[in-house]
Amino acid sequence: MPAKSAARFFRYHASSFFAGKPRSYGFRDWLAWLLLKPVGCLPFSSKSIATVNLRRLKYFVKLVDIGSMTQAADVLHVAQPALSQQLATLEAELQQQLLIRTKRGVTPTEAGKVLYGHAQIILRQCEQAQSDINATGHALSGQVSVGLAPGTAASTLSLPLLRRVRERHPGILLYLNENFGTTLSELIMNGRMDMAVLYGGREVHGLSFVSLLREHLYLVSADPAVSALDEIPLAELADMDMLLPRPYNVMRRLVDEAFQRIGMSARVVAEIESSITLTAAVAEHFGSTILPESSARVMVAATSMHMCRIVEPEVEAPLALCLSGHLPLSVPAQAVKAILLELVAEMRGSLI
Repeated sequence: MPAKSAARFFRYHASSFFAGKPRSYGFRDWLAWLLLKPVGCLPFSSKSIATVNLRRLKYFVKLVDIGSMTQAADVLHVAQPALSQQLATLEAELQQQLLIRTKRGVTPTEAGKVLYGHAQIILRQCEQAQSDINATGHALSGQVSVGLAPGTAASTLSLPLLRRVRERHPGILLYLNENFGTTLSELIMNGRMDMAVLYGGREVHGLSFVSLLREHLYLVSADPAVSALDEIPLAELADMDMLLPRPYNVMRRLVDEAFQRIGMSARVVAEIESSITLTAAVAEHFGSTILPESSARVMVAATSMHMCRIVEPEVEAPLALCLSGHLPLSVPAQAVKAILLELVAEMRGSLI
């Protein structure tokens, strides 16, 4: 569908959907309404929300993000009195106080927090809609954000993903964020990230998961005795000094649950969630660690350490692609997702 036709299509349906409303809104304002209306859970009346426009939503989101009226005005290139007036108008339209002003800055009220969450989703969807329309009949372009959990197979996908996206879709700006799985999940739920590759995949409201592969867990150690082993029973690890992440980490939970099944526990001497620090600590004989196969191979390849597969019982880590359960992917994001699935299929074939 040509871009102009697509725009006419949205305008037609928006005007039909909000028949009787003032006709002074732009295309993006109507599109925002199409996204807002089905939500049905904003603490504002439909009459009061009807006058909200995207510019005020953008200003409001930036104010919450920065927490300062003065700094937000500088970033937005708007005079501070004008920004204050826009906020006052927004609060009057919604019949709610949205921000609390103090000498230290501004913080959102409960109503403001609710609007902030919805505003992020609305603005992102409007950007995606505009990007999809602009991309019609042209090479794909726009920003796509992908989260990668550190110390996982996801990390080994970053450079191949960047390379393949650049080769196939040079117009796509790929944003890679290496962060903890819980943080990435929250970003996706809030509409601030398109997708993430992480371990876990348990049912979470507002998220959907695509199972990618399951990796065996390996002991990684600088102890020369490990080099002679292909496999090691989990029970033998109970007497070793272990360097593991914090208990809330998915990998730590998998290890703790495995030890519980055999009536034992790991002897954790330090909790480390930095791959650089972990590699250095294992190399300096502070202890051994447990990693999924792909991550273990990366660590061993860069050092003189050794790895062996954990058995009795075997422990596996499920790798999953995390997506929003209610927000559709943009066309560029769909293309990146397809490439990501290709790379995972190739990785699956390379693992033992």
